[in-house]
Amino acid sequence: MGGEVYQAQVLKNFFETITGPDRNLTRIFMCVLSLAKLRMEPPETVAHLTDQLRKSRQHRELSIDILDYMCSCAGELEMVPVQTAFGVKDVREIAETFEGISIDSF
Repeated sequence: MGGEVYQAQVLKNFFETITGPDRNLTRIFMCVLSLAKLRMEPPETVAHLTDQLRKSRQHRELSIDILDYMCSCAGELEMVPVQTAFGVKDVREIAETFEGISIDSF
């Protein structure tokens, strides 16, 4: 599970970078390659991703192949490591704290 938490954190950083005000392509490049290394992708996949990142830099537009790769990686992760990476607590833990609250107390 530890590797999936790291993958989820890299994905979080990637999506924060592409949706934030500072869309630094170098940071995007590092997120994509870090995720590929964490997932132990074959050299052909890493070469394709690197090529797409170079093209993205030239065209100043993120390649759809990069987005597709990152989204497919996100879809393959289990929910618990993703929640851990994003700092989300388990719903069951939170529900226990609310058991004593009733509508009348509001």
